[in-house]
Amino acid sequence: MTIGHGTRIRTRAGVALATGAVLGAGGFATAPAQAAPARPTAGSAHSVTAVPQVSAQGAYAMNPATGKQLFAKAPDGRLRTGSTTKIMTALVVLSQRNVNLDRKVRIKKEYTDYVIDPVTHLQRYSSANLILGDSMKVRDLLYGLLLPSGCDAAFALADTYGSGSTTAQRTRSFIARMNSKAHELGLRDTHFDSFDGVSNGKNYSSPRDLARLAGAALRNTTFKKVVGTKVYDDMQSYRPGGGTHAMAAWKNSNKLLASYRGAFGVKTGSGPEAKFCLVFAATRGSRTVVGSILADTSADQRFKDAARILDYGFTQRG
Repeated sequence: MTIGHGTRIRTRAGVALATGAVLGAGGFATAPAQAAPARPTAGSAHSVTAVPQVSAQGAYAMNPATGKQLFAKAPDGRLRTGSTTKIMTALVVLSQRNVNLDRKVRIKKEYTDYVIDPVTHLQRYSSANLILGDSMKVRDLLYGLLLPSGCDAAFALADTYGSGSTTAQRTRSFIARMNSKAHELGLRDTHFDSFDGVSNGKNYSSPRDLARLAGAALRNTTFKKVVGTKVYDDMQSYRPGGGTHAMAAWKNSNKLLASYRGAFGVKTGSGPEAKFCLVFAATRGSRTVVGSILADTSADQRFKDAARILDYGFTQRG
């Protein structure tokens, strides 16, 4: 979860919207008109007539095996993504050639200070509670990134895998790699200006692009394992003088894992501009549905909307 800066982004339909990802949420914009969803096949024993109504401003679902659209509401509208941005953060790390998941990363003061408000000294961004001066394996940082949505873990990974002689240069180059990856994947309605969803005003994606991004990321076995984990308590924080620090278990913020049969991912996001977001995936039998929700009205509503979309998606052919 991260914080936005209030800049507004115009959708293709001309609706000005804003999103980000922080601890908290603000007011809501008027939702755009619903786009035509995928229609059920006439006469199919597996089709339904009632297309689900969702309160999110944008939503999309697809069959990742075929690429077929199963549900859509303003699928190409550009909206802020909140911490669903961290799907791309993880994918860029895991796309490194011969990535060493056991590589140790020293936790710098920049990472721990980043999640704390410098005036109030209270936590302002979601945190994996990394310990200053310790080291953690890249593997563990990925769990810290995707389960508790640690912005400190995102900073550590971006600084580690970016290029340059300074932290600022390395994080900028990492964000550039995120955008290069989006271009490589054909995500035309996506742009990143941060490594975690803390937006400077140009961090956006569309429901269709986010679902496609998730489909690509889920092809990586490490990513799929991490986002499907409900609780992770195997992390180790290595002390400079030897030994390890005990850390509290990280719990996955994605409640679908416990409430929806077959759910195995993917990532939550929220903030005063992003409202409430969710990228989700579930499998029933041999069928998988991957989808996304952007700018929903509450934390709980995004899970309800996702369940409705999944139920509908599993009835559709394609």
